[in-house]
Amino acid sequence: MVNRNVLRKLSDSELEKYLQEGNRFVPEAVQMAFEILEERRRVFSEQEKTAVQQLIQQKKEAEEAKRTEEAEVWRDHITEDPDAIKLYSRSTIFVSSILFSPIPGAILLSLNLIKLKKYLAALFTLVFGSLFFVFQKYVLLSHFDFGTTSRYSPEMGVLSVGALGLLVISVLATPKKLPYRAESYVFPVILCAGTAVLMYFYFEEWFSYYPLATVIHLFRS
Repeated sequence: MVNRNVLRKLSDSELEKYLQEGNRFVPEAVQMAFEILEERRRVFSEQEKTAVQQLIQQKKEAEEAKRTEEAEVWRDHITEDPDAIKLYSRSTIFVSSILFSPIPGAILLSLNLIKLKKYLAALFTLVFGSLFFVFQKYVLLSHFDFGTTSRYSPEMGVLSVGALGLLVISVLATPKKLPYRAESYVFPVILCAGTAVLMYFYFEEWFSYYPLATVIHLFRS
């Protein structure tokens, strides 16, 4: 956020630097510097005004391109190219982690990384998923009272952290904008079904804070 009052304290020569090509100031700061100089009776020719506006526009376009580039890093680049590598999608990993614990998501992501020959990252992913599974149980059962009613859902917040952690690992360990074909859902379904069975039999021990596990547990009642 650009503070106009801060810019007003600068001298004319300092403000002129905001209008120079190649400066690192944000477009809003350039616009304010231009307006302040005009307020101080600095006379700009039409050519100079055009150059300033072009500079501002270029900076805005550069910022937009940067935001688009950052968003692309997090997006799945699924393709129909038969030569592309087959991987489990990030959405599949995220959803399985939210609903069935970070362990299924960690397994799916580690399989992706093994295919990409990122063996150390694959091992780290499995360790992260396992440790976070234990960690979230400790945090939820030790620091939250599930007997009280609240509009907030602490368990979903903590569970989301694990899923987001796997998503971050995926972004950092996978080559940027890697086009790939979506792997079959068969193994993820089997993996999640197996986890659902564990939720059914080990609800109290490990899964009592999972919303889906609570639903599954109702069938035992």
